[in-house]
Amino acid sequence: MFPMAHSPDLRKRILDFVEAGGKKSEASRLFSVARSTIDRWLAADDPFAIRKTGPKKMRVIDEEALRKHVADFPDLTQKERAAHFGVSEFCIGYGLRKLGITRKKDTRIQGAVRRETTSLPSGTRRETRRWEKDSLC
Repeated sequence: MFPMAHSPDLRKRILDFVEAGGKKSEASRLFSVARSTIDRWLAADDPFAIRKTGPKKMRVIDEEALRKHVADFPDLTQKERAAHFGVSEFCIGYGLRKLGITRKKDTRIQGAVRRETTSLPSGTRRETRRWEKDSLC
């Protein structure tokens, strides 16, 4: 069950109390409203506006436009694609999954050379892998 919004009448009474010189903590106890709520109302441009929950951005993305964008710019991240289309990163990820395009799985470190070394005696199952950076000098 969701908490109900405070009525505009109650908001007005609390804000009038604080603006008349009353303390915010006293108003919080007197009207049974959280101090942080009073702080938020005082900082708001319109304290009587009720915030709506839910998605704030476009939720549907054109699949063909996304497919073309991936083909044209294969190295962009989901964050960069989201900024381009004006949607959330989740929306981009969902669209890519629908198109069957998976994330990059290249785990190599750029400029690194893989060298395996055994840190335990032979016959044990555990080995460590080391990555060494190529030196340019």
